[in-house]
Amino acid sequence: MTCLSVNLNKIAVLRNARGGAEPDVMRAARCVMAAGAVGITVHPRPDQRHIREADVLELGAWLGSGAGEFNIEGNPFAPPRAGYPGLLELARRTRPTQVTLVPDGDGQVTSDHGFDLPRDAARLAPLVADFKALGCRVSAFVDAGCAGLDAGAAIGLDRIELYTGPFAHAHAAGDASAALAACRRSALEAAALGIGVNAGHDLSQANLADFLSAVPGVLEVSIGHALIGEALYDGLDRTVRAYVALCAGR
Repeated sequence: MTCLSVNLNKIAVLRNARGGAEPDVMRAARCVMAAGAVGITVHPRPDQRHIREADVLELGAWLGSGAGEFNIEGNPFAPPRAGYPGLLELARRTRPTQVTLVPDGDGQVTSDHGFDLPRDAARLAPLVADFKALGCRVSAFVDAGCAGLDAGAAIGLDRIELYTGPFAHAHAAGDASAALAACRRSALEAAALGIGVNAGHDLSQANLADFLSAVPGVLEVSIGHALIGEALYDGLDRTVRAYVALCAGR
């Protein structure tokens, strides 16, 4: 069965827009886990526009006590600065289950491309080793159909996360066959190399079942934007349970 990890960034966006403590990120995390999610994903950014250092530390302490898996996403090359100690330091303080390396710049609204592994593997190698030394499973965000998964295997990546934005856009336009074929090729190649497959970006209740039925061996999906948007209408508990059912093939 595919595991669901819920990204809570949008909860923090709403909180930060007003200031104060509401909506409460920790309350949302407890609700998500009670509804059947396997874990929580956060993507702290250096500009602190959503999830912040204090959120990461509080979530890490709770999830590390056995409440569920913790996945921290981020650019491992982004330098520390006030309010953002860097991805490696956050991992040192929280020992997350998984770290997902993403090549996003400071000014990006959202992640929109994966690593070029033939080009980036040499720079990533020592960081992958550092995260693994902390006991973290290490995943890297990649484009579906990309070259160089063998380079990822050579530097010790445990998993890749397929960037599913192009699939979601094609699905909404009515023909996702080419995007699904690219995702399937990468999933099969990764499996042959001994690399696990995650997926995320713009997955929703409208497209998740089609994606999972076409792409074999997906271990985890990380979903935030669509899930939180849908929860505004249907409630967080009900929405998470609907995604858990889709992940289970129901």
